[in-house]
Amino acid sequence: MIDVPAALPAPAGTAAERTALEGFLEQYRAIVVRKAAAVSDDRARRRLVDSETTVIGLVRHLIWVERAWFGEVLSGDPRPEWRDRDPDWQFRVGGETLEELITEYQAVCEQSRQVAAGLSLDATGQHPRMGTMSLRWIYLHMLEELARHAGHLDILVEQLGGGAGFD
Repeated sequence: MIDVPAALPAPAGTAAERTALEGFLEQYRAIVVRKAAAVSDDRARRRLVDSETTVIGLVRHLIWVERAWFGEVLSGDPRPEWRDRDPDWQFRVGGETLEELITEYQAVCEQSRQVAAGLSLDATGQHPRMGTMSLRWIYLHMLEELARHAGHLDILVEQLGGGAGFD
């Protein structure tokens, strides 16, 4: 059974920088789970556009986005070979169920939270192509990444009969 989080409000308009960044990040992480969980496993595998984009593929991708930025860049975890050999692998539908992927996504988000909790916004890590990256920049990039893919999920889920709307 998927643990679907409650809808989260946006941070207060006067929130401190870190509180605002983390608040919006958590809001979009919850939106991704709520959107993806709105459709069945079978429907989540369906391709509705010319690319390989599917609900399951987007969740798979977001797992690796979390691992890349918080694990590889900030924690120094090794970069998986497939990332350079076959970067589109992360978008393909695999043998995992939607429930398994959402559970994995939630677990990797928790790992990301733990990594970030011990760092200042100015803390840095090394990206293999982009060089030195701060936690602040990573938070902003993650917000962009999650908001973009939450929009993709909005469209796919609506087309698959899972409802419409922001959240």
